[in-house]
Amino acid sequence: MGSIDSMPNDVGRDGHEELTVLVTGFGPFKDGYPVNPSWEIASSLPQYLPWDRVKDPSHRTSTKMPRVRLLVHPQPVRVNYETVRELVPTLWDYPQQKVDLALHIGMAGPAARYSIEHRAHRDGYKHKDVDGNLLEDDKRREREGDKWIWHGAPEELLTDLDIDDIYGKWVDRSPDGPELRISEDPGRYLCDFIYFSSLAHLYKQNRPRKVLFLHVPAQGTSEFVKQGTELATQLLRSMVESEVENREEKLQTSEKATWYGCGAHIPSVLDNVSQDEWCTCEPKVEMNGKKYPPKAK
Repeated sequence: MGSIDSMPNDVGRDGHEELTVLVTGFGPFKDGYPVNPSWEIASSLPQYLPWDRVKDPSHRTSTKMPRVRLLVHPQPVRVNYETVRELVPTLWDYPQQKVDLALHIGMAGPAARYSIEHRAHRDGYKHKDVDGNLLEDDKRREREGDKWIWHGAPEELLTDLDIDDIYGKWVDRSPDGPELRISEDPGRYLCDFIYFSSLAHLYKQNRPRKVLFLHVPAQGTSEFVKQGTELATQLLRSMVESEVENREEKLQTSEKATWYGCGAHIPSVLDNVSQDEWCTCEPKVEMNGKKYPPKAK
């Protein structure tokens, strides 16, 4: 698996673009779960996302996909409120590595169900962590006022990723059998807490909230870990594909808006458009031996 300390930048050794996806898993959950399957799954992921394995080849994307590095946090995250609160900002603001997307993985109940979470909550954490500590953010908020870490953040935050599109791609790629679903309630415990911590950190920095949470069954057998690793891999691919397609669509929309006017025309777009559709404004701009409509001032 990849580790944070080994990732220098967002360009691969061959000079091609790389996307980096951060992944975390939790450590043991009290005596009943000495092995947390979320960490077993996260730590089993490859360093790079493997080739696509969509079940129906006709559903394979035509969008050119970058190489995707999976940046797994090197230790399981302790099921402790303060640990999570201190950790999350370092995951997103690590100076040597740009994180494009993130997937937090956590353990749910024993049912063979895998859920991607749509939203996370700021308030309502009433259960003690593994060290017997309550969050007690109501007291902290009253004491710290506008210096409270989540001051100004709404009670709920949603991911900025297209969760419906991701879910459809995930189902299409995943083996038949396990129940896959979108959930609207991550449970107001450490899973909810780490998810909101990431969303709120990005929200307060006015950054896109490109993060998702995956709940996996509370089953630590090798069979479930293998299944969970495969499903997590396909979810990661679905996240990346959805994000890349969304970026491509926005780029094309922006470019097309300049075809008939005097915008900042891009030669690679105009070369695929009939010249009689170009605007006739002067003076032309010469690039690579060809003359294009003028750029916007």
